Amino acid sequence: MKSFVQLALDWLDSPAKGPVVGKQPLIEDSQPSQNLSQISGIARFHHPRANRHIHLGIGSADYRLTRSRRKTIGMSVGPDGLDVRAPRWASIGAIENALQEKGEWILRKLQEMQERQKHMQASVIEWRDGISLPLLGEQVVLQLDASHLFKDTGARLEPHEAVKDSGKPQILKVAVSQSASAAQIRDAVQAWLMQQAKQLFTQRLNHFAPSLGVEWKKLSLSNASTRWGSATSDGHIRLNWRLIHFKLDIIDYVVVHELSHLRVMDHSPMFWETVRHVVPDYAQRRAQLRDESLPQWA
Repeated sequence: MKSFVQLALDWLDSPAKGPVVGKQPLIEDSQPSQNLSQISGIARFHHPRANRHIHLGIGSADYRLTRSRRKTIGMSVGPDGLDVRAPRWASIGAIENALQEKGEWILRKLQEMQERQKHMQASVIEWRDGISLPLLGEQVVLQLDASHLFKDTGARLEPHEAVKDSGKPQILKVAVSQSASAAQIRDAVQAWLMQQAKQLFTQRLNHFAPSLGVEWKKLSLSNASTRWGSATSDGHIRLNWRLIHFKLDIIDYVVVHELSHLRVMDHSPMFWETVRHVVPDYAQRRAQLRDESLPQWA
């Protein structure tokens, strides 16, 4: 899965009403502003498709400026760096004044993104015997086993010896040999996880649909890089199979979120009240979904 966390601020735009769970959540700018002096060194941040450069306090940034028919100046910080979107009529002076006014925010978010990218690169899975992965919020250890006892499923989850007493992780035996390539191991694990995800998501959809008074028609597993789920008015639900890494209460939040769209197709206050009716602590679960980091699939 391509990892992507977008830190966005639309300068002069009205703030969005309510969170959008369907998208990879934003890192919200709710903490006290970090002083520029806390940013180590005189930083210059690059962008692979930059067409402009600006000095911002003790730092500077290359950025990509895109013109469009929009009415406001927008700025966002993503894995590539700073992107700025502006109306065709906006002068460079007006654009850079807006950037200067938000200069501390921009430099702070650029540094946060840079650190996050380093963390994600360090968490890329090295596919081999003995690694651990989260499954429903608990770590399981991969054990390569060419046995054909579970060839129909490709893998089997077995408890570690004395796991109940020791707290040791469960063992996921995968039906590939010790000499299997990283790609073969990855594909076998993914196939098994997707199978588990499909079964669990179906169960949870059936569990919550009556509470919401809705009927879902079809479930598809998504591999999207920026969305945990989506729903269409005809009852088609899509859920990202990587949700299987999270605890059940987080999965349930996303399931309820998408089922609620079968009643309210936007993110209006009525929608969030629908979610709250079934998951009163949805905001806490949403925060966990946003904040918990997952292993990066190479």
